[in-house]
Amino acid sequence: MFSIDAPLELQNTEYCNYRSPLSTRYASKEMQYNFSDQKKFSTWRKLWIYLAKAEKELGLDISEEQIAELESAVHDIDWATAAEQEKKVRHDVMAHVHTLAQRCPKAAPIIHLGATSCYVGDNTDLITLKHGLDLLLPRLAAIISRLSKFADEYKSLPILGFTHLQPAQLTTVGKRASLWLSDLLMDERALSRARDDLRFRGVKGTTGTQASFLTLFNGDTAKVRALDEKVAKLAGFDKRYLVTGQTYSRKVDLEVISALAGLGATVHKMCSDIRILASRKEIEEPFEASQIGSSAMAYKRNPMRSERCCALARHLISLHSNAANTHAVQWLERTLDDSANRRITLAEGFLTADATLLTLLNIYQGLVVYPKVIARHIAQELPFMATENIIMAMVQAGGDRQVCHEKIRVLSHEAGAQVKQHGKDNDLIERVKKDPYFKPIIPKLDALLEPSTFIGRAPEQVTEFIDEEVNEVLKKYQGVLEAVEKPVSLNI
Repeated sequence: MFSIDAPLELQNTEYCNYRSPLSTRYASKEMQYNFSDQKKFSTWRKLWIYLAKAEKELGLDISEEQIAELESAVHDIDWATAAEQEKKVRHDVMAHVHTLAQRCPKAAPIIHLGATSCYVGDNTDLITLKHGLDLLLPRLAAIISRLSKFADEYKSLPILGFTHLQPAQLTTVGKRASLWLSDLLMDERALSRARDDLRFRGVKGTTGTQASFLTLFNGDTAKVRALDEKVAKLAGFDKRYLVTGQTYSRKVDLEVISALAGLGATVHKMCSDIRILASRKEIEEPFEASQIGSSAMAYKRNPMRSERCCALARHLISLHSNAANTHAVQWLERTLDDSANRRITLAEGFLTADATLLTLLNIYQGLVVYPKVIARHIAQELPFMATENIIMAMVQAGGDRQVCHEKIRVLSHEAGAQVKQHGKDNDLIERVKKDPYFKPIIPKLDALLEPSTFIGRAPEQVTEFIDEEVNEVLKKYQGVLEAVEKPVSLNI
């Protein structure tokens, strides 16, 4: 029985099967294709062609007709036959070898010649990881570009700083955004490094010794080395791992997933910040005209995009320990307990990162700032922060610092009681104005309370950071930024 809950007429529909929300709701079509069966098995066939071409060039008895037959079948996959073969032989690579051999009978004798399963499996994974990073990096650059514009626009707008989630010295909206930017630059560096460090596994044989290929070429070690180099170049790699076991080291997966998990940590932090600021009504993510914030509370404008980013980012962060544990248990030349795990972890890592970046770009394309709300919150806290300035002004007017400090201390506690115990506004400045002791500086009070005098070099810091660091990174993406910065419309 399929299910006691599913009516018979529904049991063969797609809605009665599990479907990943990464595919149905979140990730892009491009990233989904990158981890699709079509991409995977077409790449296997390309790798068999690269191997045959290189082996022919180095003297093995392989004809152009055989290679042409293989090339005609790169995308023409008989899925039913492949599934039937795998059910029979319980081996995915051999199932596809047999399926391709039926499609290409002339080339059948030379398919997979000298190779082990990891020749197609691992090399395809490396190609997929490389292409996945090629999709993620421009999306990340688009976010950096948009956020740098936001930081520059608001670099001089004062806002309450927070330490310990308690009001602290003022910063600016743009300066806070520059902190998010700084983390994103580190993520760009980590992802770029992970991509540039990727190499090709190449043709290494069953335990990585190339023994089978040495036999094929009658002990000619130079030809075996040349074969490794030629296949790597045909696959688009300048470098290859010179030593491997049966697989490339799963440390490579760990390095890539580590970079993705680091991106997850960055996104979670900045979107948590946005959620906090949204609760204060100081900054708000885009909210569409017909969007519903709550099924019960019609007035609500929930930060659902930022919440989605945090949800996805948590999953992304969790994959780091998965990749680390998989690498840790690869005994000797390899074990197979990595296989099922990697099918899930690698794909989900990239699909989750892709979905997160798409959502984040959508947020930054419409982030809204409310200066008047920000100013009101500053006004509520600034009197306390201005006490040192008031003391120094009184000293310059001839007052005694210790006397002034005590008066300010008493007045501050009285004002604090009004705020905390009675729920009233901060009236410290009114109390200062009413105290005859402070008469000499009353004309200066407005200047002493000007928020822009409390932000230090924040505007200059933002400008310097964008000019000296952000723009240098964005130069790498000048040719693609315009395309990926187009307005993002989320599926749901």
